[in-house]
Amino acid sequence: MKSLIIAFSMYSRIPMPKVSWSRESMKYSMCFFPLIGAVIGVLSVLLYKLMIFLSFPGSIRAAVLLAVPLLVTGGIHMDGFLDTIDAIKSFRTREERLQILKDPHCGAFAVIIGAFYLVLEYAFLQAADADTVKIIAASYALSRILSGISVVRFPKAKKDGTLRSFADAADRRVYRILLMELIVMLLVLLYMDPLLGAAAMVSAMLVFLYYWFMSQQSFGGTTGDLAGYFLSLCELWMLILVTIVSLLRGVLLTFLQ
Repeated sequence: MKSLIIAFSMYSRIPMPKVSWSRESMKYSMCFFPLIGAVIGVLSVLLYKLMIFLSFPGSIRAAVLLAVPLLVTGGIHMDGFLDTIDAIKSFRTREERLQILKDPHCGAFAVIIGAFYLVLEYAFLQAADADTVKIIAASYALSRILSGISVVRFPKAKKDGTLRSFADAADRRVYRILLMELIVMLLVLLYMDPLLGAAAMVSAMLVFLYYWFMSQQSFGGTTGDLAGYFLSLCELWMLILVTIVSLLRGVLLTFLQ
């Protein structure tokens, strides 16, 4: 229970009781990380259905769906995304990139690409139908399972930091639990919609491979900011690919009729 509370306290803005952050109490926190994605997904689906019932226009539906993950998490992963963009676009040495991740200031590249990210997400959410929204809602848990796996298995770029603390505290069984969660999540996605579920899985795995390669080459391992970068990028690409596949399926079905 303490591991659950710590996971939600760290990675969400959902009020939680206070507990001591010891190695013992943190050792299963990564196992509960996907539950935050599940909360985001459930809220997204419920709000989407409510907005459909109230005949809200697509622009408002897209804006609300875009805001849900940011409000639930407090934007912690978007912060990591922006910091990582600044570091990557600096084209400096590995050590200097790691220093940029610590810099609280926001650079021009972070602002530009962050704005582009939100515009792109808004556009594809506006194009999403009910089937797409359900898959995207489920994918919030998938991205967090993969992020948890990276925390416990990827080399670490720094000897300290929040991510290092969670990784060092993780029990040896955490990796196996996350793998079981991954298998269950993939089966759930395929059951919900084989085609769109497969699209979400493919995009998530490709971004995960890119994350592994980029983190090793550019930073010598992963950090908390890089984990946030992966989560943001993974969720955007799942949204893009799932929406495109859904639209193409609709066009094909219309043509065949």
